[in-house]
Parts: sequence; structure tokens; C-alpha cells
Amino acid sequence: MYLDIFRPDQWHDFFLMVGGGTAALAGLVFVAMSINLHIVASDPTHKNRAIGTLTGFTAIFLICSLALIGNQNHLSIGIEWLAVSIPATIIYIRGYVRAVKMGGSASGLSLSRTIGGTACYLAQILGSIMLMFGHIAGLYIASTAMVVSFISLISGAWLLLIGIHEGE
Repeated sequence: MYLDIFRPDQWHDFFLMVGGGTAALAGLVFVAMSINLHIVASDPTHKNRAIGTLTGFTAIFLICSLALIGNQNHLSIGIEWLAVSIPATIIYIRGYVRAVKMGGSASGLSLSRTIGGTACYLAQILGSIMLMFGHIAGLYIASTAMVVSFISLISGAWLLLIGIHEGE
């Protein structure tokens, strides 16, 4: 009898909670940005932070949604996590680079925040690869990085809203 290292019954509530929380916060951030669209669109830092924040929330939601699909093993979860995390990482890094090149507001361009956020994405990528190769520690690494990324996204959304307020 084949036993997989991924035990969906043990992870169901985690993915449900994180995915649901992410969807709710993404909706709130989207509404806040829509109300202040002219300010977000006019500053490269705000625009790229908005793109990065919504991409991050969307990535977490997708990962959680895909993980809740039935009859999957560690390989399929790892591949899905990797397929979502790589583009999200590229979009996140690209946003910082674009904001710097376009002369965005310096107050919102924090290299240390960008390095921290990138580290979270890279840990998710590493964890998903480990999971694909059958190491259960990869699931713990990727999920911990996702939660830390979630915290970073919330604070990034707050900084975006503060930047919008200062722009008014």
C-alpha cells in the first residue's frame, strides 16, 4: 500500500483558514486601491506595491485553493506551489526594480522589505521543490514562508494606504 507524505486531512484547516483570510484581505485592499486609483496610478512606488501586494495575496489564495483539491499527493502539491510561487516572485522583484527605475517615492522603496519579501518567496520555492522530492520538511518550510509572506503583505498594504493618504 502506497502512503504519501502529504496528509490532506492534517492540512485542510490550515489551507482553508489562510486562503479565506487572504481572499478577504485582498478584497479590502482592492477596494481601498480602487477608491484612490488616481494616486496609486500616478506614483511608480504605489503602483508597483499595489501590483506586488495583490499578486502576493492572489498567489497565497491560489496555493491554498489548489491544495484543497482532492486526491493529490506531495508531488502535485509541490508542482502547483512552485508554478504559483515562481511568477509571484518575479512580479514582486520586478515591481521594486521598476519603481526604482521610474523614480518612485523613496519613502516606499525599502530594500530591506524587498529582500525580506523575496526571501519568503524563495523559501516557498525551496519548500515546494523539497516537497516534490518527498521531503515533508518542504511543506513546513513553504507554509511557514507563506504565513510570514502574508504578514509582510498586510504590512505592505498598510504602507500603501499610508502612502496614498500622504499623496492626497
